Amino acid sequence: MATTVTCYLGLGSNLGNRRANIKAAIAELRSLKGIKIIKVSRMMTSNPLGGPKHQPLFLNACLKIQTRLLPAPLLKSLKNIEKELGRKKTVRWGPRKIDLDILLYGDKIIKSKTLNIPHPRMLERTFVLKPLLEVL
Repeated sequence: MATTVTCYLGLGSNLGNRRANIKAAIAELRSLKGIKIIKVSRMMTSNPLGGPKHQPLFLNACLKIQTRLLPAPLLKSLKNIEKELGRKKTVRWGPRKIDLDILLYGDKIIKSKTLNIPHPRMLERTFVLKPLLEVL
């Protein structure tokens, strides 16, 4: 049987009904086999960083989860949820309906073409750190 690992996820949205988008992503995560949500932060508004100018404000949150999924299948599940909820690939750091990121995965350090854990820019982003502190 796979070991359970504590992970932290970042969620963000700046298109459409941002609060509903984040709630829908959390509902999708709750329905996934191998993932248990332990704690959910408050949602916080933030300015977009990078990307095109004049984007709408983001709403951000963090989750503490326990999972039996390995990092790559967890990432694939997050990308599937983004797609199901209507995320479209546009410009880097552009506006998006939903964004799901693995911030921390146990004590693992992963650097690959498709996945970097811990999230490489999380320590530079107050909109990640504030909600993350709520769920630690």
